[in-house]
Amino acid sequence: MPRHVAVILDGNRRWARAHRRDLAGGYGRGGEKVREVLGWCERAGIGFVTLWALSLDNLRRPEEEVTPILDAVVSTVEELAAERRWRIRPVGHTRALPAHFAARLRAAAEATTGVPGPTVNIAVAYGGRQELLDAVNDLLATEEGRAQAQAGLTEELLGRHLYTRGQPDPELIIRTSGEQRLSGFMPWQSAYSELYFCDVPWPDFEEADLHRALEAFASRSRRFGR
Repeated sequence: MPRHVAVILDGNRRWARAHRRDLAGGYGRGGEKVREVLGWCERAGIGFVTLWALSLDNLRRPEEEVTPILDAVVSTVEELAAERRWRIRPVGHTRALPAHFAARLRAAAEATTGVPGPTVNIAVAYGGRQELLDAVNDLLATEEGRAQAQAGLTEELLGRHLYTRGQPDPELIIRTSGEQRLSGFMPWQSAYSELYFCDVPWPDFEEADLHRALEAFASRSRRFGR
């Protein structure tokens, strides 16, 4: 069983079009699915889950499209935090978000700091290249960090400044809705991740789909390049 499963929540827009719903309705249904999937992961004993809800590139869409989607995503995070079953951690370039949305995400994370349950990373305004830039800039932001970098940049040193620092890398990455690419998702952490692609859009993802992904993971021989 993987310790850390990451999921690219793809297909909310397609689901909304197929069901004649607006985008906010599609993402709202996707938010309901998040709670279900986290429950399944919890029962399976998975301690870390990362959900990529909204990319940094998505924020470049028209404001009238992005705002209701952001509201749906952040409202889902707040509802998860209110249950106090999971330790919520927003991961992403959150300074790119409108200030009130970023504040709501921070508040949700702070409200679950002491929760002993599984850790759930919510990737909002996430871009893989941006994460690496943020890690380097964070490292170089202090005199101590600059001295460490000058002495020799190592994988361990840079890893301590990633969004997911202190967590195991995802052993399994699932992408829904049929696309077979990572689109820049966790480029550092996914070096040895097993990839699983399924055709169903995220709002239609079911427990059987998760179990198929976990069974596929269990059947693979992870050799880490050796």
